[in-house]
Amino acid sequence: MDLERDGSQLKRPLADYLRDGIRELRIRWQRVNYRMLYSFNSGSRNVAVITHGLTKEGDVPDNEIEFAIAAMKLVRTDPNRHTIECDL
Repeated sequence: MDLERDGSQLKRPLADYLRDGIRELRIRWQRVNYRMLYSFNSGSRNVAVITHGLTKEGDVPDNEIEFAIAAMKLVRTDPNRHTIECDL
């Protein structure tokens, strides 16, 4: 499974839905939990926007989710100004 192919259907252990349209990509490396918070732009299930990354021990803190929500509002208001497009 991968994000490009499975989109919003990507589930644990690789991804999880947090709330308000915000999801997390989940990676654990050398006992550290890394998370990349993302959402899908304009209701599209094939354009993911990564807002930011963090390390964590418990649940993703509410302030991190709120930051991702605010970032997605900016993206949806003016995607050309607040995004870059790249091929991975």
